[in-house]
Amino acid sequence: MIPEPSPLHRFASTPSRGFLFDFDGTLSEIVARPEMARAAPGAAGALSRLAEANPLVAVVSGRPAAQLRELIGVPGVTLVGMYGLAESGPERVQLDAARKDIARAVELVPGAWLEDKGPSLAVHYRAARDPAEAHRALLPALRGVAAGHGLSLLPGKMVLELAAGKVPGKGAVVRELVLSAAVSGCLYAGDDVADLDAFGALDGLEPVASVKVAVRSEETPERLIAAADLVVERPSGLVKLLSEL
Repeated sequence: MIPEPSPLHRFASTPSRGFLFDFDGTLSEIVARPEMARAAPGAAGALSRLAEANPLVAVVSGRPAAQLRELIGVPGVTLVGMYGLAESGPERVQLDAARKDIARAVELVPGAWLEDKGPSLAVHYRAARDPAEAHRALLPALRGVAAGHGLSLLPGKMVLELAAGKVPGKGAVVRELVLSAAVSGCLYAGDDVADLDAFGALDGLEPVASVKVAVRSEETPERLIAAADLVVERPSGLVKLLSEL
């Protein structure tokens, strides 16, 4: 019996390919604070080569698009920030109304700090003495704030983010990008819980030949690894994979 071709082989054999990526933990190593992040060595060159030869290359991130432009700045690469959330609009009023309550929650955890991303407020707790305990303290407090002010609560790697308005999520963004580009194959690479939404979107886009790549580090959730077609080690492993495609 002839074995079934792997998802990566089916994808590589398609005539029209798309490449979609998370940023932090995927194209960049996880760092102590967001402003310290840099694209992994070789990542910008890999994106540039892909953009020259393929109709769709995009980065879909929880960062604002302006930050992505500073960190990547590669011609031909589409940048979608804030999980597709509109980066301006009346929703800011809801966030401002909740800010004092969010700040009180932050004060529960020494080492936690608040990042104002414009359309969202992100509570980081990576610098807490015990991040697991910090998560247990912050999660119910911020859930209460979100419920009281009509906000969405978005979990990430040692960060809990509150946003107003409709948050499309990575799955909706991926689906729109793939359908708009009309590609016959798509690779998505990510490293966190939010990337499961993107994986699910690819699963629903048959007959597009998709390959789901988990970028593994110490903090990559096991359920993302279990859902992936292929696992690479750290951003350097992803850059190596891209150089071979």
